[in-house]
Amino acid sequence: MYQPQSLADPTATALGRGIQHIGIGKQNSRPLPPALVEECRQILLSDQADPLQKGAFLGALLAKGPTPEERSLELIFGKDAFLNPAFFINKVCPDLPTSLFPIATKLLKGHMLRSSEAHQLGNFLFLNDDCETFKGMATSILRVRNETNDEYRGLYNAAMETITPGFRQLSCMDRPLVQIAEPFDGVEHTYLITPLLAHFFEQRGYGALSVVGRTPGPKYTLNAHDLYLYLGCQMLQSNHEINTPPEPFGWVLDQKALSPALNRWVDRRRVILKRPFLSTLERILNPCSARILVTSVFQVKSQIKMAELALMAGFDAVIVLKKGLEGSLAPSTSRGSGILCAVRTARGHLFYQHFDSELPAFAEYRTDGDDIVTNLQVNENARLVRDFMNNEETGNEDFDNRVCLMQALLGRGMDWIEDQLDGLGNQL
Repeated sequence: MYQPQSLADPTATALGRGIQHIGIGKQNSRPLPPALVEECRQILLSDQADPLQKGAFLGALLAKGPTPEERSLELIFGKDAFLNPAFFINKVCPDLPTSLFPIATKLLKGHMLRSSEAHQLGNFLFLNDDCETFKGMATSILRVRNETNDEYRGLYNAAMETITPGFRQLSCMDRPLVQIAEPFDGVEHTYLITPLLAHFFEQRGYGALSVVGRTPGPKYTLNAHDLYLYLGCQMLQSNHEINTPPEPFGWVLDQKALSPALNRWVDRRRVILKRPFLSTLERILNPCSARILVTSVFQVKSQIKMAELALMAGFDAVIVLKKGLEGSLAPSTSRGSGILCAVRTARGHLFYQHFDSELPAFAEYRTDGDDIVTNLQVNENARLVRDFMNNEETGNEDFDNRVCLMQALLGRGMDWIEDQLDGLGNQL
């Protein structure tokens, strides 16, 4: 079994630094500096590279398209190896199961996977301990070229098959459930407001479920998992517990209890360094049959994509924040933040509406800048959350204003969603 702890600092290796250059995406990847190309050559020739990181590096390199200088690495594996996927896979991943060979060659050729193929790939990634090199390569290729909705569907179905028995039974809710999920990697210079958003939905008459997990990196300072633990919130162990009265901040679902298989991937993701498909997938898993998803995206262009995936996962509606600080659910008060709201029509199509913070209705919350927290501590974040819940103010004007803006955005968004679903005969 792969032991990720054997790689003390993934960012310090030659391949790790290479991944940081090229594992971003075709539009933003940077060519490897000549000196780094040589360092990568030496580690690949030595056969001392971490297998997962080796696969992630090679997958990113081939997905973005190697430069002439980078193509010199091809000779390590054989002449024209980069142009011959079958030969390359046999050379780099000799332990790859035969059943995965067609999928591997398809990925290396730059082709998209059918949903059934992505499902098969997901089963291998989550449940098989063979061929770590191919695991790194496959996730890296998908990341650089961007996953299709069909691929996400297959990977989603595979991920749902890994959830523990206690979450496979339907929950018995007496009110609609809202699932709140922000990126698991968290923040480094921003106070999180997630528990207060859960409290907002509880006050509005909904059940609130926050999904959390250990940070996969590259941020390690604070995430929602850390904050909820510090606040003393109990983590769900099965859907049956949703029948019990919620905490002041709703229910909290830890990825570790939901799916040990996905939780094991956190360590792999720290070695891969870049965000693979799991960074999106883990937030849209819907084991508790929530009706509405509230989440955020790093890039504005990803809002529609996230909405489409949420409806694919069975949510009736979704709210996606753009331009949250560090990608979180804490909106910027100075950079034109806002939400995309979407509902599923009777025919299963997407109907959506934007609410931007630049609208006159939100003018009172605008500022010239957002505070940068220089010494982010979980105990101070928890104090702010408790003070705001009890008194609706904390003494920190930036924090209070940010919470009020997000509540105002969510209020407007929920009004629209409720009207749309009521009109579609799908009342909440």
